[in-house]
This record gives sequence, structure tokens and C-alpha cells, in this order.
Amino acid sequence: MMNHAAKIWEETVLLPTYPAAEPEKYPLFIEKRAYQGSTGKVYPLPVTEKVSDVCREVAYHAVWLENEYLRVMVLPELGGRIHRALDKTNGYDFVYYNHVVKPALVGLTGPWISGGIEFNWPQHHRPTTFSPVDYRVAEHDDGSVTVYVGETDKMYGTKGMAAISLYPGKAYLEIRGRLYNPTDLPQTFLWWANPAVPVNDHTYSVFPPDVNAVMDHGRRAVSTFPIATGEYYKCDYSAGVDISRYKNVPVPTSYMAAHSDFDFVGNYDESRQAGLLHVADHHVAPGKKQWTWGNGDFGRAWDRNLTDADGPYIELMTGVFTDNQPDFSWLKPQEEKTFVQYFLPYKGVG
Repeated sequence: MMNHAAKIWEETVLLPTYPAAEPEKYPLFIEKRAYQGSTGKVYPLPVTEKVSDVCREVAYHAVWLENEYLRVMVLPELGGRIHRALDKTNGYDFVYYNHVVKPALVGLTGPWISGGIEFNWPQHHRPTTFSPVDYRVAEHDDGSVTVYVGETDKMYGTKGMAAISLYPGKAYLEIRGRLYNPTDLPQTFLWWANPAVPVNDHTYSVFPPDVNAVMDHGRRAVSTFPIATGEYYKCDYSAGVDISRYKNVPVPTSYMAAHSDFDFVGNYDESRQAGLLHVADHHVAPGKKQWTWGNGDFGRAWDRNLTDADGPYIELMTGVFTDNQPDFSWLKPQEEKTFVQYFLPYKGVG
């Protein structure tokens, strides 16, 4: 049987949006501000400190990739993020599809939105996560299609690019990353791809079977996993609580796998019999993380901050060249680092 070539096209899409204000004319460039455990300096990037509370339709330029299994939407104007990834075989959005662009001031320079797959580079929650990036589309002789998204970082001069591809006959999304330092100085970087997944009382995160401990940012705290038995994030789990399940984590919580010799991390929804898997060489991509706002009043307030009707999500962040945040890696002068990450839906495994 001959596989049909994958398709790629560009079109304008209308998305309900709470617009961000213009960047501040006189921002406070606070050099010693802490952000995600490291320095929060942003100069010379502009800082935005206000978001509208009035929703209106906004036109975005979208790039669609599609094959017989998957349909994927990339938004170059919003950091080159993957905004939607649909499994056509069962109608399941295997990454969290936020139907509204509703930013909160979470990002390094201000506006940040939940959902999709965000590329965190060269710092956490991407300084330009809400800004346009360069892009190019390509069709290949093997029937595959690619959209390249990339930019040169204004703070450090390093270049980051992701090639997002679909292949005919393959039910996975491939992301090939290339990070390059054109400067004459060593530069630091992070790259954590950040897929969000929808959660409910029937979902749990799927860490490899050799993960028996997880750690907080900077390894400040540790918990056994998946059954927590002590205190973690000031929460008492001494009764023995399965913290792989969203419903059991009442407060905002991060955890990163202490170590794994496996190549995957993901989630599964028992009610939908479907989930997401990330697969990458664990020697290059050891980072496996879950973040949740928590299944409690505080978390539900943040759900309302970030969406109108799509409910809670968790982040399943996947890091290359590091297994913890904010542990940075180095690019030497004129050095390039490359890596490959795969995201795929899976279903019906019981």
C-alpha cells in the first residue's frame, strides 16, 4: 500500500484573544530579579505589564501539517508554538488545545499562554514565547513536510531552531532542534519542550518504571515516586499518596525525574483511553518533568486566568542536555548542538 504524502499549508485563523498591551515605554530592567530560579534580566527585550480583560477575535497566520493520522497547527506569531495536535483516528487532542488566547503575566517578558507545545529556549518560558519568530515551510521528496521555526536571541546572540515534521504513514510528530552560538564567548542555554496535556480525575502522568524519586527545581526537595510518603511542597503525603495522578496533588507542584534509563515520558486518560508520549534518547534528553497548578481552589483560579472553557492541564516538560531546572548547559564559541524529540498519541492500552 502506497502512503499518501503529508500536506502542509498556510492560512489565516481567527482565535478569540485577550490582547496584550503595548510594551512598556520605560520598563524596569531589574538585573537581579529572580525568575524560575535564575536571573530574570531581559534587556534589550521589551517588557509588557498589562493584558486586556476584553476578548476579541484576532487573525493569526497558521501553518498546518497533516497526514493520515495527525493534524497539527503551528503559530509562528506566538513563538512558533505548536498550538494544536489532533489524533484524527479518535478525535483526541493529544496536547491541550486552548480554544482561546488568554495570556497571563507568567513569561520572562510578560505575556504567556497555556496549552500546545511551547519551546523554552534559551531561558525558561521563552523570552519570546508571545512574539513572532522566523519560519519557512518545506515539502520533501519522501512525502514528508516540515515547518522550520527559529530566531536569534537578542540577549545573548545565540540561534535556536526547530524543524517540525510529519511523515506519511507515521503517527508521530518529529522535532529536530539545532542550537548554535555564533558569538566569540561561551553562552548558556536551556531547551525544554513544554507539552501541555488535558487532565481530569482519570488522568495520570506516565514516568518510566525506574523512576522512584522526583526532585523540585534546583533539587531543593525530593519525594518518592509514584507513591509520595512524606512532605513535598508543604503538603502532607505521609499516608502514601499517588502523586502521578492529577486529582491527588492539591497545590502547585513541580517534579523532575531523579534519573531514568528509559527514553519516554507521557500521560494517560483512562476515561478517554488515550494519551501523549514523548520519546527521545535519554543520553541527550534526560529531562522528564511534571508541573501542575494543583487540583484545588488556587489551581482552579489559574485555570480561569488562562482559559475560558478548556479546564485544567498539566505540563510534561522534556529537557535536553540537563535533567533539572534551572540547570543550564553551555554552547562554546561557534558550537552547534542538535537533538531529536518525538511526540505521539497512543490509545487503548488498558
